[in-house]
Amino acid sequence: MGLTLSPILLDAGLDLAEVLVIRHVYIEEHTDTGLRGIHADSTDAEIIEYTRRQSSKRTSFPTLPPRYWVVFIPEGGNRARFWGVVENFGEVSNDGVLRVFEIGKTDHLADLQRRLVIGWRAPRSWKLRGTTAATYPVLGIADAEPIPFPGFDRLVLSYSQLVAVMREHRYVSWRTALSSVVGIYLITDTRDGRHYVGKADGEENIRQRWTAYATNGHGGNVELRALDPTTFRYSLLRVFDPSTPTSAIDIAESHFKVALDSRRHGLNRN
Repeated sequence: MGLTLSPILLDAGLDLAEVLVIRHVYIEEHTDTGLRGIHADSTDAEIIEYTRRQSSKRTSFPTLPPRYWVVFIPEGGNRARFWGVVENFGEVSNDGVLRVFEIGKTDHLADLQRRLVIGWRAPRSWKLRGTTAATYPVLGIADAEPIPFPGFDRLVLSYSQLVAVMREHRYVSWRTALSSVVGIYLITDTRDGRHYVGKADGEENIRQRWTAYATNGHGGNVELRALDPTTFRYSLLRVFDPSTPTSAIDIAESHFKVALDSRRHGLNRN
């Protein structure tokens, strides 16, 4: 038996009972509502606006739709390509023709957007309960589009971005670049602005050091163990060739600790 949608939804933390799965169709205009449809080149904003408006005459649409809507777009025949997950915050208006909902796109399954393709077994049904759609087969997951490395002096990552950079295939060039240098990095706790100045030197490059942070949030640093890493922001202060003497890197580290006052008003203990 092949892969189905079920483990993908469950792995994303989505309760199947709290999921509505939608496959839109490409249409110029709905005759019952006059609502403008979507097409292959519709923007995300247009798809969200289209999704949040439902016909009041469609008695099949749930009176109280679930919290999460997993949205697909047509891929031809019985195929559907994943567009994204939106959270439903409730119905905000109903004029007898249109029901309008407040929805917002979430980060659920963000790495699979426009990559995941499933088989749609019920061509006449445009929406399904999560428990039903969970049995639908996965037909393919395309390789992620590679993301160009922005450069050492433009690199600023949240914790969730750091984890993605260290794990996902689309960031392979980033990991290659970070493996090629040692140097001084900065962690900022965005809750209070406190800084932690760290270094990667000797046999340890920046990628290796940051992989440790992505793994456990603190990288073994006593100063960071008790803090929530989800509010951390990571950047590079200065990079060096791996052949640079460790004494030169130590001098640079001390300079930035003084410049950023990270010992007295930050997170460095020494």
